[in-house]
Amino acid sequence: MKNILFLPVLFVILNGCSNDSNRLAKMEAQINQLESKLNDSYKPGFGEFMGNVQIHHAKLWFAGIDNNWELADFEINEIKELFGDIQKYQAERVETKTLPMIYPALDRVIEVIKNKDSKDFRESFINLTNTCNQCHMLVKYGFNHVKIPDHPPFDNQVFKKQNQ
Repeated sequence: MKNILFLPVLFVILNGCSNDSNRLAKMEAQINQLESKLNDSYKPGFGEFMGNVQIHHAKLWFAGIDNNWELADFEINEIKELFGDIQKYQAERVETKTLPMIYPALDRVIEVIKNKDSKDFRESFINLTNTCNQCHMLVKYGFNHVKIPDHPPFDNQVFKKQNQ
């Protein structure tokens, strides 16, 4: 009698283990497939991020010298966001490790914009630009020298605050 009850219980246990093995194998295959897709997904390069920083740097200058503090605030936050993205998506790069040196200069510009101080804006922006160049020198990209822009990066954007 005991043997008769034992066989169905054993069958249920073995069948359950077999199902667990199948589910585990399917989950492992799905994980491998997702990891493969992740490895093949697009990740912006360091230069792409820095090219965007350069655009916002120029736009920030023209917004600030025209006292368009809303636009200046927008542009400085775009720069800050890009630096965060660099640290997230390009963490393995040597250049990323030096990025924190920019934050004091960046924070000073943010403070000046908040205070709407046009005199201090020029000084803080020049300091930000010089800090960018110091970072470039440190990581052996001194050939990539940033300057105060002469002309707006886009001729289809107005940098002076418009009456709304």
